Order: sequence, then structure tokens, then C-alpha cells
Amino acid sequence: QLADALRAERLKAAAEERQRLLADLHDDIGAKLLTLVHAVREPELADLARAVVQDFRDVVSRTNQDACTLQQALGQIREETEHRLESAGGLLDWQQDAALPDPLLDEAQVLHLFRISREAVTNALRHGHATHIRVRAKAVGQSLLLDVTDNGPGLAAEHHAGRGTDSMRNRAQQLAGTIDWTAGTRGGTKVVLEFPLPR
Repeated sequence: QLADALRAERLKAAAEERQRLLADLHDDIGAKLLTLVHAVREPELADLARAVVQDFRDVVSRTNQDACTLQQALGQIREETEHRLESAGGLLDWQQDAALPDPLLDEAQVLHLFRISREAVTNALRHGHATHIRVRAKAVGQSLLLDVTDNGPGLAAEHHAGRGTDSMRNRAQQLAGTIDWTAGTRGGTKVVLEFPLPR
């Protein structure tokens, strides 16, 4: 019992120290990255800096990432995407089904959904030079169907640019779902993610 108690104390102390380090990183490096975002004038570099800030926040918060509902996650994704499009001089068309269910997602599901959505937008802006992005979210049976369509040059340019599709596929698999890239109905590229929602 004494050994178990000592082990528990060591784990608690290590967790508290890790949280202190993460807080210091967030307050120090995070603040400097935000200053860089606001100082950069070129839209592409500003978007890259903003993506670095978001990735940094993901790394810092991954240890204690809060679970949230689907609609809370989509709301945060929408807010972030609106900021990115506004900074790049683009337009976001967000279409979310009013009948979309709102199940609780666990920490890993939230993280994968965020990173897939962010990568799709990053590809559209940085490689596709899109000025208009449409995001649609709806339920198909017991699954979420999320598609991100841009008005960039389309699939040929996408594959030539060598986008990070492997990471997105891996994250979709972690969600027990699928992801695909097709031609958009009005030009550009459509990224389609589908994964089963918790019941």
C-alpha cells in the first residue's frame, strides 16, 4: 500500500509539473506567435502563422483537451475558418443542417475533426489559392457528412501540389470513417469526410 501511495504521489507531481510547463509554453511562445500573426502583412504568410498558432495550441492542449458536443466543435471550426477566410480576403459559405444531432464527442474525435477540417481549409487557401470555401455539415443515417469545397484550380493542381492527404486519411480512419477528394460541382476540389457519430 505504501508503494502504491508513493507511486500515485509521483504520478500526481509529474502531472502537475507537466501542466505548469504547458501553461508556460502557452503564455510565452503562444503570445509571441500571436504577435507574429498580427505583424505579418502578406496574407499567405499570415495564414501560415495562424496555422502554426492553431497547431501549437493543439499540441499544448492535447493532454487535457476537453470533450465537447458535435455542434460545439463545429461552432469552433466555423469561427476559426471565418477568421482565416477574412484574413485571406475570402468568403466562407457555411451550411449546417438544422436537424443535425448533437452527440458528445470524446477528446480524440474532437482533435481529429479539427485537424481534418483545418487541413482541408489550409490546402484550399495555400495550394488552391481559393477565394470562396463552402462547408456543409449534415447527418446521413447515424453518420456525419462534412464536405469542404473550394473554388481553386481543382484536383489536378491539388495532386501536383502534393497535399498532406495521408495525414487526413489516417485521422479519418481513427474516426472509423472515410475521406475522399472529388471535383467540386462548381469547379475546385471537394473534400468529403464521413464518420459514424456516437449514439
